[in-house]
Parts: sequence; C-alpha cells; structure tokens
Amino acid sequence: MTDDLMTIRTMCETYDVTPRTLRFYEAKELLFPIREGQKRLFTKRDRARLTLILRGKRFGFSLEDIRQLLDLYDLKADQGVAQIEKSLELGRTRLDQMQAQRDELARAMDELRDQLAAGAQRLATLKTSQAA
Repeated sequence: MTDDLMTIRTMCETYDVTPRTLRFYEAKELLFPIREGQKRLFTKRDRARLTLILRGKRFGFSLEDIRQLLDLYDLKADQGVAQIEKSLELGRTRLDQMQAQRDELARAMDELRDQLAAGAQRLATLKTSQAA
C-alpha cells in the first residue's frame, strides 16, 4: 500500500467514522474506493471528499446537497466557479435556517424559564400556606 492509499480501518480511525458509514457513502456514490476483492483502499481524493461530506453533515446539509457540490467539483472546466457559487448559495440558505432555529430555540428556552419560575413560585406559595 502506498502513502496515497488508506484502508477502511485507517479511514475509520482518522476520521472517527464507522466502516458502515464508509460503506454507506460508497453505496450512495459519494466515495469511490479502489476495490481489491473485499478490501477497500481510499485515495487522497476519497479522503478530501470524506472531509467535505463530514463538514457538510455537521452543517446540516442533506446528502443530496453534498453530492451536488462534490459533482460540481469534478467539473474542472470552470476551475471550481460553479462549485463555489453553489456552495455559497447553499451555505447562506443553511445559515439562515440555522439562525431561525436558534431564534426559535431561544424563544422556547425563555418560555420554559418563565414556566419554571411560575411553577417554583406556585410551589413556594403552596408550601407557605400549608405551613401556616
């Protein structure tokens, strides 16, 4: 094995993923390891793609969004312009969605704090009236 290739075990250890995850991404045609019988060998290209897949998943992109971005990368004719444009478009949309989720979560947390305070106040009142 050359330095350019990694086994599935090394990939799992390096990227903190399971063999099942790598096989899943391969089945979804996101990764294309070299097959030697049952053995899978991952190239530098596979490792770069996996890095982008994992980053995209962390940001909440769908696998289809990630696939489209990876496919655009393979179109070398425009030197990555299409991929960058699409990445920016998807990134801005996702950031807007995340900000809306954060705002909704903040509102829910505020409401829960208010409910907890009201419940604690009610409990204190009940305990005071029982003690009297």
